[in-house]
Amino acid sequence: MTQRYDPSAAIAVVDSGIGGLSVLRALAQHLPGERWLYFADQAHIPYGEKPADALRRYARRILAFLQEQGIKALVVACNTLSAAALEDLRARHPDLPIVGMEPAVKPAAQLSQRGVVGVMATRATLTSERYRRLKVRFGQGVRFLEDPCEGLVEHIEAGRLNGPQVEALLRRIVGPMQEAGADAVVLGCTHYPFVADALQRLLGPEVTLVDPAHAVARQTRRVLEARGLLRPNGAMGGVVRYFTTGAARTFARQIRLLVPELEAPVQPLPFFWMEELL
Repeated sequence: MTQRYDPSAAIAVVDSGIGGLSVLRALAQHLPGERWLYFADQAHIPYGEKPADALRRYARRILAFLQEQGIKALVVACNTLSAAALEDLRARHPDLPIVGMEPAVKPAAQLSQRGVVGVMATRATLTSERYRRLKVRFGQGVRFLEDPCEGLVEHIEAGRLNGPQVEALLRRIVGPMQEAGADAVVLGCTHYPFVADALQRLLGPEVTLVDPAHAVARQTRRVLEARGLLRPNGAMGGVVRYFTTGAARTFARQIRLLVPELEAPVQPLPFFWMEELL
């Protein structure tokens, strides 16, 4: 039996931490009438070094919690989690609209005039079958220079978006891409748009940074429209509820720094993963 969802319910957005806030910002711009639940699994940062079976287990548990809150759709605002768990979630919940992330290989390949594209993504994303298929399908004749960006997510989670340490790390990441003549660089993790200004300074204006957040927001709108699940006209939107398995005060400061227009109280979930300790 097909499950029906309430158009007035919230849309859930999931990430390992603050990276998905870059997607939430785009979603709120494209869907200003909607309400949101944002789940940050900061107890398990970084996702990029976790095995795929663990990520699928996390995703199932998180979605079960979110469904208890009452949602009508899920946006997996994390490339790593999308690569590992998106197909599993869709198979288990065929009636729930689920939108995921994928590295912007297709638009980057189309934008590149030189046929050289840099890809910044976690190791889990770069080694995923989903990413391999994207390159085979859209990357014919394109040279990809990839970097797993080890340590970058941790800097961003700590609020270090610039400064000597971050700049040195970014130089190491994008230096080989520059030397090879890359004219498009894929931001293959939702954390990375928060260091886009620093990246653009290093790369120069002739290099295009490709962030899929707005494409994901447009796809979310299309999916909701097709299912008749857009929030009714006149209903109050823009409300966000935040949950974290990490430190709520720290996460609240991160929200205030990165997306102040979406600031709201944060509910901590200190015992969410307690069974892992048993």
